[in-house]
Amino acid sequence: MPLAEQDRTKWNRGQIDEGLELIDTAMRRRAPGPYQIKAAIAACHVQGETSDWAQIVLLYDSLLRLEPTPVVRLNRAVALCEVGWLEPAMRSLDALAAELRDYQPYHAARAEFLSRLGQADEAAKAYATAIALAGSPADAAFLRQRAERPLRTAT
Repeated sequence: MPLAEQDRTKWNRGQIDEGLELIDTAMRRRAPGPYQIKAAIAACHVQGETSDWAQIVLLYDSLLRLEPTPVVRLNRAVALCEVGWLEPAMRSLDALAAELRDYQPYHAARAEFLSRLGQADEAAKAYATAIALAGSPADAAFLRQRAERPLRTAT
């Protein structure tokens, strides 16, 4: 289930608080590495009623300096999209096409971006590729459901 559709009141608040305390302890050491940055990204998802996507973009910028991988760049592009910066997000995603051509999450993200940009035909093609690359029947069913919903264009 996508993060935006989850009922955050059903999350385990005790475990979240414990995790946030561990992140605070690690950050007080003032030597953030990739694990601390990834934990800070996770913290941005669990604090408040929505994820702090602008802060997540900044954290991915920091993570890219330590782990300049295609998957980190993909995740940063998703964060850009969630902030509402669709054009830069799409450019970032397009730059990853060759490196991630066989990576299902790349195609799922591309389908979502294209859907939000109102490009229904291209979104459908990207969903078809993501479905073909799905690792499980449940993943494929989820992607088929996403592909069948009305366009979610940016406003």
